[in-house]
Amino acid sequence: MKLQPDRMDVQAVTGYGPGWIALNGEKLQHSLLITSSGERRDWACQRFEDLGPAHFETLADLSVEMVIFGSGSRLRFPPPAWLAPLMAKRIGLETMDTAAACRTYNILAGEGRPVAAVLLVEPESLFSR
Repeated sequence: MKLQPDRMDVQAVTGYGPGWIALNGEKLQHSLLITSSGERRDWACQRFEDLGPAHFETLADLSVEMVIFGSGSRLRFPPPAWLAPLMAKRIGLETMDTAAACRTYNILAGEGRPVAAVLLVEPESLFSR
C-alpha cells in the first residue's frame, strides 16, 4: 500500500519545538498569528505575562469563527474580560499550550474551517530554567 502525505491548501504548521515554530517549512522564533485564509503576521509578545487586552482586541477584526490561542509551553488562560471583543462578534476562543494549538490549527484549517491561531513562542531560554 502506498501512503501519500496529506496536502493542505492552506498554510500549515510543519514543526515546532522549544523557542520555534515552522510554518510551511520556514522556522520562526517569534510569536505569530496565522489564519486559514493565508494571513500571517507577527504577534508582538514573547511571554504570557506580557499579554494585555489589546492583544485580544485585534483578533476580533479577523473573519474567522474560532481563534486557537497557544499560550506557550504550558496551559494558561487570559482573563475573561480580555475576550469581550471576541464574544461580541461571536468568535470562539480555545486556549491550549502552543504545541496542542499547532496541531489543532492544522486539523481545523485542513478541514477548510475559517480559523486563526495565535501562537505564543517563548524564548528558548525560558525552557532551560
